[in-house]
Amino acid sequence: MNLDNNGDSDIPSFAQNRLGSLVIDENLLTKKISQLGREITQDYLGRKILLVGVLKGAAYFMSDISRQISLPLQMDYMAVASYGTATKSSGVVRIVKDLDLDLSDKHVLIIEDIVDSGLTLSYLQKYLYAKHPLSVETCCLLVKTGNQKVDLDIKYIGFEITNEFVVGYGLDYNEIYRNLKSIYKLNLD
Repeated sequence: MNLDNNGDSDIPSFAQNRLGSLVIDENLLTKKISQLGREITQDYLGRKILLVGVLKGAAYFMSDISRQISLPLQMDYMAVASYGTATKSSGVVRIVKDLDLDLSDKHVLIIEDIVDSGLTLSYLQKYLYAKHPLSVETCCLLVKTGNQKVDLDIKYIGFEITNEFVVGYGLDYNEIYRNLKSIYKLNLD
């Protein structure tokens, strides 16, 4: 599914032979993130908010969306692993880096790059609820349609995409391609 196909002349040479079609360009990402930031600002007025970014993929999204939220906020990061070097989630979730901040008096907003099967996010939501925050909600940049193995409640969704492996804007394949400004389908051949 091509959400916008304005082209991207800034593709580095290392990526040109592996990238498929453009899925979401940099301009559309910027517009959507600005919109999400306004919605979050409105919804969290008067509340303490803690953004919890899921490393490494959500680092770009977390940085950009935090600057679009016009509220005082705190930020923390977690690292979880479920992919390894594969292109599909293994379904086994490991916490590689836990939070540094206490959640007990905060409204937590998970910032996630992509939801595929939903197993990692489901695990993470339950894990964070067990730390007794005031609330836990999720903001996800991308959701792959039809792939979820569990029912999820995602309050803020940037884009729904088809079941294809995508890279760029924080999304990687073997730790490469995160630094692309737009999101592309990856040719796995």
